[in-house]
Amino acid sequence: MADITKRFGLLHLRAAPTAHIRHLRGGTVAHEGTGLAFWFRPLAAAISEVPADDRELSLLCHARTAEFQDLAIQVTLTYRITDPELAATRLDFSIDPETGAWRAEPLEQLGTLLTETAQQHALELIARTTLAVALAEGVRTVRRAIAEGLADDARLAELGLVVLAVRVTALRPEPELERALRTPAREQVQQEADRATYERRAVAVERERKIAENELANRIELARREQELIGHQGVNAYREAEQQAAADQVRAEAEAQRRTRLATAEAEAAVLLADAQAAAERALSEAKAAGQAAWLAAHQQASPEVLQALALGRLAENLPKIDSLTLSPDLLTSLLAQLGRPAPAGGAR
Repeated sequence: MADITKRFGLLHLRAAPTAHIRHLRGGTVAHEGTGLAFWFRPLAAAISEVPADDRELSLLCHARTAEFQDLAIQVTLTYRITDPELAATRLDFSIDPETGAWRAEPLEQLGTLLTETAQQHALELIARTTLAVALAEGVRTVRRAIAEGLADDARLAELGLVVLAVRVTALRPEPELERALRTPAREQVQQEADRATYERRAVAVERERKIAENELANRIELARREQELIGHQGVNAYREAEQQAAADQVRAEAEAQRRTRLATAEAEAAVLLADAQAAAERALSEAKAAGQAAWLAAHQQASPEVLQALALGRLAENLPKIDSLTLSPDLLTSLLAQLGRPAPAGGAR
């Protein structure tokens, strides 16, 4: 919408860069172009504003297939007014000189025209098409039919209108029919899912079987190796026992030999000791005999007094020990008297 301001009884218009302005004054074109700005008198001016930018139009149409099944088609059109001068002469794009708003509804008229034209081409196409084909190829064929139909429409060309793009955003049947159509597909998808599940289970079972077989094979191999290990351990134990027995026999023989040598040495030592003791006893006996003979020979040669003295000495050796001796005067007198007596002839005192 153009921006219009009032100064000193005059009006100033400033258009947007994408708006085509056509200013008529007294039936003559005073200003015409895109993005204009000018002063004008409201009572003598007739101004039109034609948009020159790209516009979007969404429309929804209902069509019926060859089997009399309803389809909802949602289409989006992109259009542009390429000849604003021609459009301004065919449609009412005039604006209020005070507010800048359109007096009529030219864009709604263009939308109605585009919607009806597009629906006509879509309905003609869907009416000749079956439901299955429409659902399978409807988006591409409907878009092409609408685009070609709008491009060849003479009325749009007379308005200076060009459709730049056609997009079919949705093509759907009625809800009940859509649910009915979804059922086989869902069943097929479910069957595929079940088949995939069964295949996964079969693969899992096969893998589990292989794992069980591998475990069983590993157990068998482990048992075989354990058996071999037990056999080797038995052989090693037998060899160890043999070696231990041989070692024990060697030790026993060595101990027996040692004891035999020790017993022989002890017997020889005992014999030598007995011989030495016998020789010592003989020597001692001979020495005692020689001493006795010498003693007898000495006594034979000694005088009687000597023999008497020796006998008294030997007797004294065998007498008990006298700790104390008390001499009374009577005993001392007797002894002195005996000492004073003369000894008999040939005798000793």
